[in-house]
Amino acid sequence: MAAPTERLGPLVHRSVRHGAILWIVGVVEFIVGMIVTQVGYTGTTYSLSANYISDLGAAHCGNYHSGLYVCSPWHDVFNVAIILLGILLIFGTLLLWSAFRPRGTRTVGLLLLVISGIGAIGVGLSPEDVNLTVHTASAATAFIGANLALMVLSLAMFRDTRWDGYRTFTMVMGLIGLVALVLFEEKVYGPLGVGGMERLIVAPVLLWAFVAAVHLVRIPTYAPTAIPHAPS
Repeated sequence: MAAPTERLGPLVHRSVRHGAILWIVGVVEFIVGMIVTQVGYTGTTYSLSANYISDLGAAHCGNYHSGLYVCSPWHDVFNVAIILLGILLIFGTLLLWSAFRPRGTRTVGLLLLVISGIGAIGVGLSPEDVNLTVHTASAATAFIGANLALMVLSLAMFRDTRWDGYRTFTMVMGLIGLVALVLFEEKVYGPLGVGGMERLIVAPVLLWAFVAAVHLVRIPTYAPTAIPHAPS
């Protein structure tokens, strides 16, 4: 029997590229969705430091848990954007499963990303003024799941040449998000304010997903090759 064809250098399956593209689309459309919704904000000026991110998705005008008057006529744009982010994160993660070596940290890390995607969907389906309990639980799921995922995936990158130079970056992004989450829960906002601290929980994950996805798109792909049989 002839030997299978050797694969030289770090490669990924073509499905990984598709999953990475879904991550890129998800991050970009969510950021655009937030900006567009903020532009349509009325009543009072939306503050990146004083307002919660979720104030953009409130379905009705009024005073909610931020203590500020909230009025977001284009709330549907934000809610659809975060639901779509969750969906793209889930499917993208499943497609790029093979971008990590088979090990327990890969399974745990990627499952945490899937769970965080489910949390993002819950945030969009349950705006803060519709069901605050479900909304808060969904946001916590997304925040904790995503940042813990980065910490675990940094371990999954160990001795994998496809992730050379990205292990430390992944761990730092997850650590920043987790520290910000603890400060946020303890109501220690500093000069960032409540909105700025909440964004410090989310921004590292979005940045990491975009950078990691671009990296994966640039790695050469391969298709599974059947092992040829020796001539009879």
